[in-house]
Amino acid sequence: MLPHYKQQAVIDSGLAAVGFRPENQRIYPNGSLAAHILGAVDIDNFGIAGIEKWIDANWLADLRGAGLALKGRDLQPVELSIDLRVQYAMEQELGKAVKKFGAAAGAGLLLDVTNGEILALASYPAFDPNNPVDAFKPDRINRVTAGVFEMGSTFKALTTAMALESGRFDLESVVDASRPLSFGRQRIHDYRGKYRPLTVPEAFIHSSNIVMAKMAMTLGPEALRTFLGRFGVLSQLATELPESAAPLRPSSWSEVTTATVSFGHGIAVTPLQASMAVAALANGGRLIRPTFIKDSPVSERTIAESLLSANTSEAIRHLLRLNAAVGSATKADVPGYVIGGKTGTAEKVVQGRYSKVLNVTSFMGIVPADNPRYLLLTLLDEPRGLAETYGNRTSGWNAVPLGGALLHRILPMLLKPVFPSPSSAEAVPVATGEPSVDDSSSD
Repeated sequence: MLPHYKQQAVIDSGLAAVGFRPENQRIYPNGSLAAHILGAVDIDNFGIAGIEKWIDANWLADLRGAGLALKGRDLQPVELSIDLRVQYAMEQELGKAVKKFGAAAGAGLLLDVTNGEILALASYPAFDPNNPVDAFKPDRINRVTAGVFEMGSTFKALTTAMALESGRFDLESVVDASRPLSFGRQRIHDYRGKYRPLTVPEAFIHSSNIVMAKMAMTLGPEALRTFLGRFGVLSQLATELPESAAPLRPSSWSEVTTATVSFGHGIAVTPLQASMAVAALANGGRLIRPTFIKDSPVSERTIAESLLSANTSEAIRHLLRLNAAVGSATKADVPGYVIGGKTGTAEKVVQGRYSKVLNVTSFMGIVPADNPRYLLLTLLDEPRGLAETYGNRTSGWNAVPLGGALLHRILPMLLKPVFPSPSSAEAVPVATGEPSVDDSSSD
């Protein structure tokens, strides 16, 4: 659009049949900030992505069809749940981590587990909605809602919860992880495993594939499928964002499928789905459909309640805290806050085969772990090993430090820190009979 002084110059020139027609143009003063949430409009100001498209489809379409004028002063504002302070920090830290680790892409999410409101969502690379053509580039998709990933060991929180809820296992149960599991020519082993009998807490902090598979096979394929279905990871999740991918789930649930799904392989879901499920584990068993709208009624978005007993939910919170204190998520711990978390590293599927050199890494953290309010997800797609990570590409070396950097920045904005006195300093039982794990190369 020409500035007014140039328009006036054209008018003053006296050119016949030349004039100007005023048009409205949608401007995004924050540029690419929260672009994957806001979306964009086309040249005619119709929403083509994100919340813009949702507003158009649900509110403005009827008004336009009725021929009513759409002026800003006549419309009610849509207040989003996004905290721009947190959003800005997340996009900054995510961008730095993607570049540092040479990753192909990354994603992040902060979710309020008590009401399902999303305070921040980022996907890298992003786009500028002032130039909406970039929104349709293949690498600019919203990886949190429109991408599906094998979430790796973050699924072990669900498998462990299922095992504890069944009553067949408890925190003192011991499962033999001495040898890999064999299914014909396929073998399931532990990454840097202990290869000895493990208690359930040991299996969680050492991220034992063998123990998770054995617990799932003990309960059976139908039990695992039913449990995952109740937590919403087997069906497509609908939110206000139109960009939503359906999960890629197994076509049949054989014994080997049950074993691999138990540790997050052989099933691909959106990161938002996985976050919603873990949030339900943390909040006492209430599955809440996430929202981007501030003060959206929780009762209308509650999919299920009492999915877990209070004891099981408390046990999962304890295990998440244990893993952040002495397990694979220690690099996410923040002084003054009780952090809990689980790491995940999955081999990436390339042309139908698992790659031995490309991973998707993730970290799922809750805070405060003893009475959760927020869940943080970080995800890196194809991170590279660095000299400072001793060549390791697993989550504890990249997605977890990204989570720690984010938590350091955003928690003081959201929660008051608590520093115990020396006499009452937090003691976390390791329950392993060994020194603390502190092995960030673990899954």
